[in-house]
Amino acid sequence: STLSMVLVEHPRPHVAWITLNRPERMNSMAFDVMVPLKEVLQNIANDDAVRVIVLTGAGKGFSSGADHKSAGSVPHVQGLTRPTYALRSMQVLDDVILALRRLHQPVIAAVNGVAIGGGLCLALAADIRVAAHGAYFRAAGINNGLTASELGLSYLLPRAIGSSRAFEIMLTGRDIDAHEAERIG
Repeated sequence: STLSMVLVEHPRPHVAWITLNRPERMNSMAFDVMVPLKEVLQNIANDDAVRVIVLTGAGKGFSSGADHKSAGSVPHVQGLTRPTYALRSMQVLDDVILALRRLHQPVIAAVNGVAIGGGLCLALAADIRVAAHGAYFRAAGINNGLTASELGLSYLLPRAIGSSRAFEIMLTGRDIDAHEAERIG
């Protein structure tokens, strides 16, 4: 079932631990992961017993962003033209970022490995980020022919680290290791 792509555990009272569970694809933002994630976030938003949410990834990565090889199926796209199909697929991903931002509970991103492209956006949409020593971040949109301003990045990143640093990271698409990420905020 697609629900196994997103695991929800309650390791202690009032804590919801959400794990993106597609380790063989570094928990990429495939639609078969993101659609269930949105449902999980909406359910937890209505669960008043949950006071804090931890979001992490299974295996070695937090999230490797867009999945160009096995993206899964976008819902509600029958009969759409290519441009409107692309818009619909971005809207699905936008909805996940917005669902994270709308939660009344604080969200902690436990960044256990790579957070690339949309994965960086997921981490930034959380209220607090805690990164493992081996974690690294990349605004990969620019490397993939996008603008690196997708999924709230151009809004969230400058607020986290300042506009000059944010724009340099967005325009170069270089890797930011955990040490540098901590140093620059």
